[in-house]
Amino acid sequence: MIVITGAAGFIASCLAAKLNEEGYYDLVLVDDFSHESKKINYTDKRFSALVDRNDFFTWLAANEDQVQFIFHLGARTDTTEFDKSIFDRLNLDYSKQMWNACVQYGLPLVYASSAATYGDGALGYNDDHSIVNELVPLNPYGDSKNDFDKWALQQDRAPYFWAGLKFFNVYGPNEYHKGRMASVVFHAFNQIMKSGEMKLFRSHRDDYTDGGQMRDFVYVKDVVEVCNFLMHHRKNAGLYNLGSGTARPFLDLAKGVFKALGKEENIGFVDTPADIRDKYQYFTEANMAKLIGIGYDKPFTSLEEGIADYVQNYLVSSKVY
Repeated sequence: MIVITGAAGFIASCLAAKLNEEGYYDLVLVDDFSHESKKINYTDKRFSALVDRNDFFTWLAANEDQVQFIFHLGARTDTTEFDKSIFDRLNLDYSKQMWNACVQYGLPLVYASSAATYGDGALGYNDDHSIVNELVPLNPYGDSKNDFDKWALQQDRAPYFWAGLKFFNVYGPNEYHKGRMASVVFHAFNQIMKSGEMKLFRSHRDDYTDGGQMRDFVYVKDVVEVCNFLMHHRKNAGLYNLGSGTARPFLDLAKGVFKALGKEENIGFVDTPADIRDKYQYFTEANMAKLIGIGYDKPFTSLEEGIADYVQNYLVSSKVY
């Protein structure tokens, strides 16, 4: 059995699809399955059981001898939420419980960290354990992810293999339910289909042009390829960046969506919302040397190729992966 938490959500449901493609059908999907908007993400997958996240540790105690691997990808990911108690409960405390269970039962663990741990990037984007205690995230979500990374590195007892994946700007199929927190590709597609134009955030810094803000956009199919690699690799435990390794401007992203739709470019700008303006990252780029150094050698999908696949094979027909 392979356990996937957050399985009704974006990345985890894509991981279930990838594992199905690889011939793994004995999957245990864990989440809060009460959200109707997420059902499309898992109802067509092959799996052995659906387990409510609140019942999972009881289930695991009874079934641990059948479990071979745990992907803990479930988390509260809203960067605009500022109630720290929500993140403490769903991200930090639940993850500690997961870690301890993996130690107790001798299970390998891959969990979701985030590039939000890097804050404004003042210390760079290197997945070096020595800087984790110095990082200053820009919001409670980033704090919760960095707090767990710090806690994990301080533990005397650890799963025999574990990896914390610092996801950068992931985009791709199965994010229909995410609302405001969906990728810019998703929002661009919907804006263009509705109005024929795309509005990007205006820059509020002199050193960046409008639309020139840069992020490391990584296609979700590349993310789940890495997860699959680590499931088989099972050595070199630690924190790992997971981006494309190349920062690209939002303007390139918008142009890519117009091109994928075969439509003429029509790009405008709006002010960055005041509630996130002071916490907004203007540049992210994953240093991918560490993952490559342990043997991961598949090329990452270019932004243009990823957008074309996402738009043409999923968004235009409202399909899931």
